[in-house]
Amino acid sequence: MDLRRLSLLPEPLKKVFLEGIDPLADGLIKAGLSPNRITTLSVLVIIASGAAYALGALHLGGALLLSSGIFDLLDGKVARRANLASKFGAFYDSSMDRLGEGALFTGIAIFYMTSTIKDWGQHKPVLALGLCFACLTGSFLVSYTRARAEGLGYSASVGMATRAERIVFLGVPTLFFGSGPGGYLLLGILAFLTLISWITVVQRIAFVYHASQAELNEPPVPRTTVAGPIADPVGKGI
Repeated sequence: MDLRRLSLLPEPLKKVFLEGIDPLADGLIKAGLSPNRITTLSVLVIIASGAAYALGALHLGGALLLSSGIFDLLDGKVARRANLASKFGAFYDSSMDRLGEGALFTGIAIFYMTSTIKDWGQHKPVLALGLCFACLTGSFLVSYTRARAEGLGYSASVGMATRAERIVFLGVPTLFFGSGPGGYLLLGILAFLTLISWITVVQRIAFVYHASQAELNEPPVPRTTVAGPIADPVGKGI
């Protein structure tokens, strides 16, 4: 097994889901919504999700988080299917994703810092805050390592915790179970997301390292010369 390419969500499942939202993308195209407007809607929804988490409405926060993930997929689909892809659109989408994740984990941190959960204790909110920062840093690095690799000519889309995994593994449990008994479910999810995010960073670093080493080991391309008369720089003939 190549651990550099290990992913938590099976590719066939991703493919089925992406094909399933094609009609939604077509409907948005017919409605005249541009990819950038869909991106804006996606980030507004995830900011609302962060606010819901902060206010303790975790079921609503999970639902909004999953909805924002669908919109985040749809902006790219609309861009490709309507031939509206642009460099600015890709830049805007990536930038808004980072804004959304910042708002999301800030909301979760606020929830724990202001929580009135019984028997929560004074140290556990600090632990939760630390996990929020660690998870947020990991998610930013997951994005950065891919972007930096692509800037160097490598397609480092490998890893077990892409943005889709983070949204699914956080959104689904909180949608149905909230923070769980005593808030420990959400705390466990944060720890899990932190772990897989940092593993993904290592996976992408390893991928770029192996790809760059392979380039170094490639035999040099021989220079071609054009046959012709030998030059006589002093004009005396040789």
